[in-house]
Amino acid sequence: MAFHRRRNHYYNRFRSILPLIFSISGALLILFALLSFLAPTPIDSNNPQHTNSLYARNGVVEDTIGQSVLHIPKKGRTDRDIWSSKNSLYYYGCSNASIKFANADAVTQPNRYLLIVTSGGLNQQRTGIIDAVVAARILNATLVVPRLDQKSFWKDSSDFSEIFDVDWYISSLSKDVKIIKSLPKRGGKTWIPRNMRVPRKCSERCYQNRILPALLKRHAIQLTKFDYRVANRLDTQLQKLRCRVNYHALKFTDPILRMGEKLVHRMRMKSKHFIALHLRFEPDMLAFSGCYYGGGDKERKELGAIRKRWKTLHASNPDKERRHGKCPLTPREVGLMLRALGYSSDIHIYVASGEVYGGEETLAPLKALFPNFYTKETLASKEELEPFSSFLSRMAALDFIVCDESDVFVTNNNGNMARILAGRRRYFGHKPTIRPNAKKLYRLFLNQTTMSWEAFTSKMRTYQRGFMGEPKEVRPGRGEFHENPHTCICEDSEAKAKKDSGPGKYGKGYDDVLGDDEPELPDPDDDGYQDGPQEKEQFNGTGMDYDGITNEEPELEEILSD
Repeated sequence: MAFHRRRNHYYNRFRSILPLIFSISGALLILFALLSFLAPTPIDSNNPQHTNSLYARNGVVEDTIGQSVLHIPKKGRTDRDIWSSKNSLYYYGCSNASIKFANADAVTQPNRYLLIVTSGGLNQQRTGIIDAVVAARILNATLVVPRLDQKSFWKDSSDFSEIFDVDWYISSLSKDVKIIKSLPKRGGKTWIPRNMRVPRKCSERCYQNRILPALLKRHAIQLTKFDYRVANRLDTQLQKLRCRVNYHALKFTDPILRMGEKLVHRMRMKSKHFIALHLRFEPDMLAFSGCYYGGGDKERKELGAIRKRWKTLHASNPDKERRHGKCPLTPREVGLMLRALGYSSDIHIYVASGEVYGGEETLAPLKALFPNFYTKETLASKEELEPFSSFLSRMAALDFIVCDESDVFVTNNNGNMARILAGRRRYFGHKPTIRPNAKKLYRLFLNQTTMSWEAFTSKMRTYQRGFMGEPKEVRPGRGEFHENPHTCICEDSEAKAKKDSGPGKYGKGYDDVLGDDEPELPDPDDDGYQDGPQEKEQFNGTGMDYDGITNEEPELEEILSD
């Protein structure tokens, strides 16, 4: 009987607290639902460093990654000049010919005509146009104005004279190489030249042994797919000729120049200084890279389907590619890099890009970090862009002009436009050119959840030393000559001596010290010509051979280069 009384007693007490239990449980469920609704999108556990949300709170941008929050100050760095380098005052571009470099009239042989068909996008074609002049000089031949690639991935029908000032090109190089607009007729009939393909990185000896005999016999030779077909290491005078072509003879047509200058002027009207970012984040490029960017199964499926178009590609290893610095930075990573280097949120940024994978969702973190975000489409009306918008190369030329004129040029990739502009900005005063130290930054972005913003910025500035466009960052001979034109960079020894002997006014700062690293640019071929049947090939930034693709597949350089 006593047992039943105790059981009823406990039962009555339980019934009395039951409403309280239900109330607490309901409150917890509502709180959990509210937190779930407000929380950022869950990250992909396979690649947590690439998925995040950015938002503003009390004037501070917060970058949320998993459970970690980076509080990014609105203001940038003020303890140094982020828009220039004082060391650049002691270096200048120098490409004048030596008095020993014979005039074209004295060396050009009659009945020797060289025709060139370029390959790829605008900037890849630019390398072919430059090297065509050098090849003609080696062969003592008359050069016919190069024919642009109109059938490739870019499908641009523009010819040379619609992009470049052809008369200036011919006249400014008249002392170096004889150039004509078209092949003369032979006996009143159209002259059909012999098509040939020259090996990659072909040296002077290579041209003399492989091309000259055919030229002497046929008198007119057309070299097809002409890109990176001249060796990096050449005689000093030929290197300087390359620079005269690249930096002085190749001018865009007046309509392109005028529109490009309008875009630059409109950026200058908005702010005294501006950054230009060349952002390569197109689906084709990402698929080919074999990298993973945090988009989960949807990304793997979409990019995997595109990747199947190249039957010769090996199976991708995303983690390996990123560890080796082969993956382009995401828009978010570029934004974090720039903020960590001291560029504040009120800085104006011009973005040159094609179709960005993921669209506005992918660009949102970059825009949160830099709200003053512009493109040529937002700076100009449709009517102003109409003469150019149907031609990818002409649109690329507009981006080229703005990026070249910017105070700071930034790239997330190592394509042809990035390389060409890096070399050009070195030649014309070492204007700041930021190229990511991708191998080191991979580890930094991977571990950023474990550090404060101050620690993150400190490591970023350390890792980026040597990747900021400073003089002598890259050893002479490293990389493509177009990105490191060391032969055409001269030092003002007298001015530098005065600076070195003066008082240590500035001390040892960010601008003065380069890190242990230098940009990992491939060493050029020792000679570029091999006697055996196996020719050396140009490799792109992902380690894939450009020429290892059949004609039925999209050309790799066309997708990756510009």
